[in-house]
Amino acid sequence: MKIYDISQEVFSCQVFAGDPAPEKERLCSMEQGDLYNLTAFRMCAHNGTHIDAPFHFLKDGKTVDSIRLDAFIGMAYVTEHQGVVSGDDAAEMLEKAKAANPDAAKRILIKGPAEVSSDAAKVFAAADLLLLGNESQTVGPEDAPMEVHLILLGADVILLEGIRLAAVPEGVYYLNAAPLNLSGADGSPCRAVLIAAER
Repeated sequence: MKIYDISQEVFSCQVFAGDPAPEKERLCSMEQGDLYNLTAFRMCAHNGTHIDAPFHFLKDGKTVDSIRLDAFIGMAYVTEHQGVVSGDDAAEMLEKAKAANPDAAKRILIKGPAEVSSDAAKVFAAADLLLLGNESQTVGPEDAPMEVHLILLGADVILLEGIRLAAVPEGVYYLNAAPLNLSGADGSPCRAVLIAAER
């Protein structure tokens, strides 16, 4: 079994423009004579590797704590793309994933500098995906992400943003990207991993 850590380190992670960056505070330090080390931290729910719940863009959408865990945990398909993902590209990704493993086709992870178009979002939404992941800090265009988010989150497609797939070959994996159980939250950081069975 090979495990790929596809998460960013939190305190050095990428931050979407305008969001606050993670902050760390050492409350107790053994080097300074305390009996133990104790750290506090503060961060935005969308820093680094994180999930978007529908509530992020939908007033009455599901919050993190109300999403079933099987959206984040299960078979997934890693596919590579550079540039804008068109509707035809999205359909091709889904066909490749279904051919490889029908269960994995419910969780698509896009490797590379890809931007999901509204046409692609409609294709993914119509396919009843559980989760769509990408390496950027936002799934759609950085200067206008709302439309793509509304299409996907409106179809209850959970978004896994800010993943790192450079070391991961295309193919089928077991994904665990469970978020923190944050009541009423619009998103959450997660430690996302992919597990590949030994061949």
